[in-house]
Amino acid sequence: MHDIELETALRDFALGGLRFFEIVGSTNDEALAWAASGAHDASLVVADAQSNGRGRDGRKWTSQPGAGLAFSLILRPTQAERELVGRFAGLASLALVDSLARRGLAAEVKWPNDVLIGRRKSAGVLVEAVWTGAEVESLVIGMGVNVAPGSLPPAAELSFPATCVETELGGPVPRYALLRELLTSLLELRAGLTSDAFLARWEQALAFRGEQVQIWQGRDRQGEFSGQAFMAELIGLEHDGSLRVRLGSGETRRVHFGEVRLRPAAGQ
Repeated sequence: MHDIELETALRDFALGGLRFFEIVGSTNDEALAWAASGAHDASLVVADAQSNGRGRDGRKWTSQPGAGLAFSLILRPTQAERELVGRFAGLASLALVDSLARRGLAAEVKWPNDVLIGRRKSAGVLVEAVWTGAEVESLVIGMGVNVAPGSLPPAAELSFPATCVETELGGPVPRYALLRELLTSLLELRAGLTSDAFLARWEQALAFRGEQVQIWQGRDRQGEFSGQAFMAELIGLEHDGSLRVRLGSGETRRVHFGEVRLRPAAGQ
């Protein structure tokens, strides 16, 4: 590792291991390979820039040097955590919400794993698993945080309005100080991952709760969302972290993780 700022920020932090890259294709790819070869719990991959990062919905994205946070954290779930592995989708998002709140900035989680500030996307999360047979051996939580304005994609590439932390705070934010704060919150939250209190905190942070949203599910062979979107009121979360919504008929429906796109209803 050759980043003095990162070394300083994470000095004395209880990590299972740390790998830094000036530029890498995808921190998740590096972390998945490391996990498969025996990385310890709470091992971290950080890149100053990514050239082929992966997001949800199969999107590819790049990150510019010095502008954002791009990292992947390897976690080896306990047996109790494996029973509620879906909750890991909200873990990093909620950790960022808490970290920003300490800086006086209100943020929300757009289910399952984006972080919004003022209803604009400031971060995204991609959780991937390494399996042994039918059991999850390890999880990789990849996260990209828009810290400085240079981290924002070109407007033509945006599928959802975006912003960055520095713009919202109105001043510079040390990236790796924010990373340490985020990781501290994440590991603290993980200690209560299986509790009702964790689920309640995640639910409280949900964007669009009590509002009408549009939901698409499933993809065709071209990777486009198939079928018609349906409208529903976003109520909250189920025990496993899946989404609970209410249809116009009054029927309650559960929306599972996977190929899902959620947007606010038109005009909201």
